[in-house]
Amino acid sequence: MRILHVITSLRAGGAEHLLVDLLPKLKSTGHQVDLLLFDGTYTPFYEQLEEQGIEIYSLGHGMYSMYNPLHLFQLKRIMRKYDVVHTHNTPCQLLAAIASGRTPLLVTTEHNTFNRRRTWKGWSAVDRWMYGKYARIVCVSQSTEEKLIDYLQDDSICKRIITIPNGISLERYRNAVPDENLRRQYTGKHIVIMVAAFRQQKDQKTLICAMKQLPETYVLWLVGEGENRYECEMKVASLGLKDRVLFLGNCTNVPSLLAVADIVVMSSHYEGFSLSSIEGMASGKPCIASDVPALSEIVGGAGMLFPCGDACRLSALIQQVCEDKILYQQVTKRCRKRAMRYDILNMVASYKWIYESAIIKMNDL
Repeated sequence: MRILHVITSLRAGGAEHLLVDLLPKLKSTGHQVDLLLFDGTYTPFYEQLEEQGIEIYSLGHGMYSMYNPLHLFQLKRIMRKYDVVHTHNTPCQLLAAIASGRTPLLVTTEHNTFNRRRTWKGWSAVDRWMYGKYARIVCVSQSTEEKLIDYLQDDSICKRIITIPNGISLERYRNAVPDENLRRQYTGKHIVIMVAAFRQQKDQKTLICAMKQLPETYVLWLVGEGENRYECEMKVASLGLKDRVLFLGNCTNVPSLLAVADIVVMSSHYEGFSLSSIEGMASGKPCIASDVPALSEIVGGAGMLFPCGDACRLSALIQQVCEDKILYQQVTKRCRKRAMRYDILNMVASYKWIYESAIIKMNDL
C-alpha cells in the first residue's frame, strides 16, 4: 500500500510525537509510508523522521501555514498518488475531506476528548459532512470515542468509529540510560517532571502552585514549548520558585530525563490520550495525573489521580509517594505493568489491519 499521513506540523505535541515512532515502524511492515505537513518548519521531530527515511512533503512554513486553505490545491494533487490518506488535526481533516474524490481511502485519528469547534454554533453539520467522508475514524481512547459519538449523533458515521490506543516504543524507556550529570547535580532532591506542550489544554500552572506547597528539596522540570510558557514563567516568578522550577524547552533526551526523575505528573484540563504518562510509567516511575476522561482511563488503578486544578491535593500526593518507600514501590510496579498495554507494535498491527480491510471493502463495492 501507498500510505500518506497528514498533520499540520512536527512542532511539539502528542500527535506529532506519536508519528515519529509510528511511521518508521509502519514502513517496516513493507508499505510505502510518507508524511505531508502544512507547516514544514524544521524541528527535532522532523529531523528524526528524515533520518529514518520517511519522505516528507511541506506545503509551507510558519504558523499561518498550519491553517492556510490554499493548501487544498497542492494537497489534492499529492493525495492522488496514494491508496490511503490518514489525517490528524482539524485543518488536515477538513481539507483532505474537501480534496478527496472516490479515492484515496480516507482514515483519520481523533486525538482529544474535546475540540473547541464543537462549541461553535452550526459547526456540527460541517463536522458530520467531514467525518462522513472517512472510511474509518480512529479514536485514541474509549473516552474519546464516547465523546465523539455523543457529539455526532449519526449512526451511519458512528459505525465507522473504532478505538485504537496510542502506543510507545517500550524498550526505549525501560532501558534508558540516566543523565549522570543531572543525577549528580540534583543529589538529595526529589525531582518532579512534566513533559507537555504549553497549550490551552495543559495545566502546568496547577503543578507550579503545588510546588509552592512542597518542601524546598522538591524541584520541578517542565519539558516542552508553547504559547502558554511565558504565563507559566511569570507564575513561577510571582511565587518565588525560580530556583526550583526549570523550563527545559523541547528535549530530545526525554527518556534520560525520565530515568533521573522521581515522579511523573500530567496536569491537564482534558486529554484524548497521554503518551507522556505512558512513557513515565514505562520508565518505572510513579505517575500522578488529573482525574479527567482519558487520563483516568490510562492512569487510574495504576498511578494516582487528583481533582483537576487541585494544587493542594496534588502536592499531598507527590509528597506522600516520594516519602513512603513502600508506597513508591507499589505504585511503580503497577505503573510498569499498565504501560505494557501500550506497545506501539500493537498499534502498528491495528492500523495495518484497518487499511487493508477498508481497501478490500472499498474494492468490493
